[in-house]
Amino acid sequence: MKEIRLDKYLADMGLGTRSQVKSLIRKGHVRVEEKIVKSPEYKVGLRDEVTVGGNRVTYKSYEYLMLHKPRGVVSATEDKKERTVLDLIAETSRKDLFPVGRLDKDTEGLLLLTNDGALAHELLSPKKHVDKKYFAKVRGILTESEVQIFARGLDIGDDKPTLPAKLKILNADADISEIEVTIQEGRFHQVKRMFEAVGCRVVYLKRLSMGSLILDEKLRPGEYRSLTEEETAELRK
Repeated sequence: MKEIRLDKYLADMGLGTRSQVKSLIRKGHVRVEEKIVKSPEYKVGLRDEVTVGGNRVTYKSYEYLMLHKPRGVVSATEDKKERTVLDLIAETSRKDLFPVGRLDKDTEGLLLLTNDGALAHELLSPKKHVDKKYFAKVRGILTESEVQIFARGLDIGDDKPTLPAKLKILNADADISEIEVTIQEGRFHQVKRMFEAVGCRVVYLKRLSMGSLILDEKLRPGEYRSLTEEETAELRK
């Protein structure tokens, strides 16, 4: 079983900086298996019972959160001017979370936050062709012709056309059309640029799913929850 230093164990779980948790340890506030440990270098097993001030601290190597990103918030770990998605997270075991991919500031919907870099790479790699489904309201008339254009891939001004995309027209109106579109890439402003390429403009955009992960309808914008074991297992496939 993997063992790590006690100060790293506590710092990883957000009990403070390395220097702060070292001070806690040396002052005798930390117990391992009910024994007071005053050495920051002490090796702890991940299943050992660790308490600080009488409160149990359970180690999590990885954490996975589903966030319903609201509009007006940027998909970044930090920003000097804007509120970030991490600013919305009040309670978390890990302090090294990051968003998997980006949603534009004015886009809402599903965003996965984790510290699992390997999984993030798998989900974002263009070679993996992971589906990302969006709901959008689009200014302009859309017909079966645009459905076929999306299915072939579009020139949006990049070196290569987009990969084929699935466009589903839910409600076609003379002013605003409601659609679902599924893409397998994550280019800059991709969905908006695809519709601009066919003479339309996105006025509302919401991500519904990413791979097997589907936005929980119970989550309101700004709310989040941990992924279930089943959701995490499906993503790892």
